Amino acid sequence: MKKYLLIVVTFLTFLCPSHSFADDANILRMEELSIQVMPEFAYHPNDQQKDHVPLLIGYQGTMVNNSNQPQTGNIEIPLPMKDKDFRIGYVADYSNDFSETYEIEYIIDPEIGTISWTTSEEIAPNERYKFVIEFYSDNINVKKDVKSLQYQFKSFADIDLVNVNFTEPSGAKNVKLTPAAVEEQNHGNEENTYSYLYQNVKAGEVKNITLSYTRSESKPTTELLNAQNMNDETKDKKATNLAIGAFSGLGVLSVGALTFLMRKLKEH
Repeated sequence: MKKYLLIVVTFLTFLCPSHSFADDANILRMEELSIQVMPEFAYHPNDQQKDHVPLLIGYQGTMVNNSNQPQTGNIEIPLPMKDKDFRIGYVADYSNDFSETYEIEYIIDPEIGTISWTTSEEIAPNERYKFVIEFYSDNINVKKDVKSLQYQFKSFADIDLVNVNFTEPSGAKNVKLTPAAVEEQNHGNEENTYSYLYQNVKAGEVKNITLSYTRSESKPTTELLNAQNMNDETKDKKATNLAIGAFSGLGVLSVGALTFLMRKLKEH
């Protein structure tokens, strides 16, 4: 518990280390965290062997500068680095007007399980700061065609809204989520996306969701979309919309994987 509190204190007080925690705890407030859980969506770009079942997870966070001064500094976020074959795929933050993303250099601390980086631009008073982290693991359990995932999120800070989205892989059947997703929280006609919305999540609060499905197809969703695009050029727009739907959560896009997918589509 002491170790966890240390991480949270570090996260909240990185800007003014000479001040007290009471003075600095509200400088950056974690307003929203959108989590995209995407089984069998894509392999890590560096994967040479594709004989495993990949899992891609994306974090997109929104923070607000509650101080009356512009802020810039180091941000530190805990990640599940003890997961099997954990690897970072993409890390970026947005420009102040959210029109651009900047892929950023980061530092991994495997001992305490955190990723840290320096903000690309100053965060003005009352301004929002957005970041994206995408990482891969081999956490999906496989028994022939039956796949399952025990997903757990432990909040690293007080967060106003946490949005967890599960995107089923192309060709999946018998999809079951426990607890079941609330129908009213799902996105319109995105039948392959299941959403969980949690308000006022406290630091240390844990969310557990179990996913199971059957799938005989071994290719990830991105490869199937590429093949679909090659077979019928008129389906380009449809394939792109499917990709956007897979990564959208309250109007949020997972930039790195979407860019990767669009680049692959253009190659064909």
